[in-house]
Amino acid sequence: MANGAAIDEWPSSPYSSSAPDGEVLRSLHRLARDLSAAEAPAPFLRPVFAAVARRARLLAAVFDDLLLCGAAAGPLLLLPRSASLCLREVLLVLQRFKALVADCAARSRTRLLLQSDEVAARAGELQHDLATLLDLLPVADLGLADDVADLLALASRQCRRAAAAELGLKAGVLALIHEVEREIVPERERLEGILEEVGINDPASCSDEIETLEREIGDRAAERWTSSMIALVGLLRYAKCVLFSAATPRTADSKVDLDDDGAEPPSPPLDFRCPISLELMRVPVVASSGQTYDRESITRWFGSGKSTCPKTGQVLADLELVPNKALKNLIVRWCRENGVAVEVAEAGKAEPAPVVAANKAALEAARMTASFLVKKLSASFSPEPTKRVVHEIRQLAKSGSSNRAFIGEAGAAALLVPLLRSEDSALQLNAVTAMLNLSILEANKKRIMHAEGAVDALCHVMGSGASWRAKENAAATVLSLAAVHAYRRRLGRNPRVVESVVQLARTGPSSTKKDALAALLSLSGERENVGRLVEAGAAEAAAASVGESEAAAAVLASLAKRGGAEAIVALDGAVARLVAEMRRGTEWSRECAAAALVLLCRRAGATAAAQVMAVPGVEWAIWELLGTGTDRARRKAASLGRACRRWAAAANAAGAEQSTTECPTSDAAPALTTVS
Repeated sequence: MANGAAIDEWPSSPYSSSAPDGEVLRSLHRLARDLSAAEAPAPFLRPVFAAVARRARLLAAVFDDLLLCGAAAGPLLLLPRSASLCLREVLLVLQRFKALVADCAARSRTRLLLQSDEVAARAGELQHDLATLLDLLPVADLGLADDVADLLALASRQCRRAAAAELGLKAGVLALIHEVEREIVPERERLEGILEEVGINDPASCSDEIETLEREIGDRAAERWTSSMIALVGLLRYAKCVLFSAATPRTADSKVDLDDDGAEPPSPPLDFRCPISLELMRVPVVASSGQTYDRESITRWFGSGKSTCPKTGQVLADLELVPNKALKNLIVRWCRENGVAVEVAEAGKAEPAPVVAANKAALEAARMTASFLVKKLSASFSPEPTKRVVHEIRQLAKSGSSNRAFIGEAGAAALLVPLLRSEDSALQLNAVTAMLNLSILEANKKRIMHAEGAVDALCHVMGSGASWRAKENAAATVLSLAAVHAYRRRLGRNPRVVESVVQLARTGPSSTKKDALAALLSLSGERENVGRLVEAGAAEAAAASVGESEAAAAVLASLAKRGGAEAIVALDGAVARLVAEMRRGTEWSRECAAAALVLLCRRAGATAAAQVMAVPGVEWAIWELLGTGTDRARRKAASLGRACRRWAAAANAAGAEQSTTECPTSDAAPALTTVS
């Protein structure tokens, strides 16, 4: 069967064919005891695994007796050849049983349910093989006592009566999926009964089941059942909200602030986030501009008719995307080291085509979940239930554009706004993070910008938030909203927005500063915003962060391009920092530093050029960038070199002209004559 490869391919026996008979007997005894203690991985498979455990207990007693009988012979125990060969085959079958148990224990329960008849069939085949071998075993040659021989015969008879899987539950689950497809909301009692039979009876087990099922879908573990598994993810999310909403979220599910000792993995580094979606990149790819994006986001960008690089704005020579395998490996390693679920494709493997898209049942289940949560939020007045509902909205909004659309359509944005001012740090963090997740979807940007008080509430979080993580996510929300041209201008006209973002760029910890600088970069893309940004101290904040955050040089370049050049040149040490960044920064920051210096020389003229030439080693930095930088960086380095040469030539010419036109004193007359 195509989807049963994991069942059919079992590991080979670890024992050597030349192993002594005593070692084989000890392995048989150990395996039989392990199998007798094995528990069913799910309630609906209990009959199958209980039958296996009973057979194993009988065999453990037989092997125990054989070991006692052979104890006198010690390591020199030698069984009759036919018995030895037969027992080695029994060992193989028991190892396959153990592999089946381990394989089932690693699967999600709902996938096991879908494959329960296949699992039962495989267990039945192994029991039949075992019965055949037990019948062939030369009992008389082994000298077993009559009662032990009777146990062996009983085990053989029982192995021929394999237990069948319970198919009623599977049929009920598939019927429920079909009802959800027809937009029929599942009855609470029925949903609760099904989950109880599956063995999911609390929010922790439900969350674990969702995570495992999603991983199996990504791994294509059972392609025949992929569509049903996708539907079950949506159904389980709905069930988690409806049945377990009164339970407190697990610590691992809720983020904590950087100041806590806590349970939350750190925010992904800026380099690991897609510049378009702001999410951790699943499949990083490089565009022809040299910038890296998540494949899904950049493909959607190209699909909307754009042929420019979203980060640099340059027109792309072609739309070819090259997998960034080095970055993918780094993301996988970071996820594992920080306890984050690895959502990227496994390093070193070819990128698979996308799995089956969310089907009708999954979409309807997501819509039901979003509607249920938003209605519950609108009717919730006490802090604890509100906190739990907002946490679930945040989690749901994190997992896909369809979920974000359903939550936005249900009216969540307006309900989240007042919660941004909550004094409860966990509630505020969940609310602002939910807002950030929602803002990724274009339609939700409009809903947030039109929600009364939303922008002011985001400013409140950035200025007075209970945690740095909340402030960081508020700045990231501003960045997300500023992706729309009209909103970028509107946000830039709001003094509170500008002041709050600049303050975070000045005083925030590293990850918060990165998001604030990214927001400043977006806001500075609008010329009319630059004056207000410079007034608020954006240039000082960016200059102080050069060398710490790669976005800092980009902010300075953007400000210089649109009217902020003189303010940057007036800052003590800003030019020297940019020159240093040309040598020590990342590819992008070196490129941006060179671009900023070129713009400063063009806009601020001789004053800027003089500062550039006064920095020790600037010629070497330009030469090095010409040799090792990106195409754009090399062009900017060449332009900077030409600007510096022009300034030097003009300075020399001015010096020479001054020396020839200056009126000499009597003491200088001989020198002037000599020159003449």
